[in-house]
Amino acid sequence: MNRCPWAQGGDPVMQKYHDVEWGTPVHDDRRHFEFLILEGAQAGLSWSVVLNKRAGYERAFLGFDPAKVARFSPSRVEKLVQDPGIVRNRRKIESAVSNARAFLRIQKEFDRFDAYCWKFVDGRPRQNAWKSWRQVPATTRESDAFSDDLQERGFRFVGSTVIYAHMQAVGMVNDHTVDCFRYDEVRRLS
Repeated sequence: MNRCPWAQGGDPVMQKYHDVEWGTPVHDDRRHFEFLILEGAQAGLSWSVVLNKRAGYERAFLGFDPAKVARFSPSRVEKLVQDPGIVRNRRKIESAVSNARAFLRIQKEFDRFDAYCWKFVDGRPRQNAWKSWRQVPATTRESDAFSDDLQERGFRFVGSTVIYAHMQAVGMVNDHTVDCFRYDEVRRLS
C-alpha cells in the first residue's frame, strides 16, 4: 500500500493517523480545538512525539472541551507542567488555555469555529496534486492569512507553518501525494 512518505516509517500510530484521519475534512469544533492544541504542542518537535501523547492530551485537556480548558487556573497549569503524558512546556500549555478563550470568542462571533476557519479556503478543501512530498509547501497564502487573523484574535503558537499543518490535518487542503492510496479517497470527500 503506497502512503505519503512521512507515514511509511513503520510507526503504527503514524500510519493509522495517516490512513484514517489526516486530510479528512473536519467540521466539528472540538476536533478543530484538539488539533490546534496538538499542533501548537508539536511546534519544534516531531509529530510522532505529540501523536503518541494524544491520549495524555485528551485526558489533560478534558476531552478537548474549549469551555473547560478556558477555565484552567494557574495551579491547574502547574499540574500539567508536571504531567509526563503531555509535552511539559509551560508556554505551550499556557497558550492552550489562552487559545481556548480566544476560540470561544470566535465561536461566539461566527456561531462555530468551523464556519470561521473554512472561510480561509472559501468553504471547500483545496485539492493539490503533488507528485513528490518535496513539492508540499510549509505555508501558503491561506495559512499566512489564517495565522495572522488568529494572532490578531489573541492566539499563540499559531504561526503559518503550524496553521498549515492544521489545514492539512482537518482536510482544508488535500496534501496526500497523488500516488498515495488516500489521495483519491480524500478528494472524493470534498
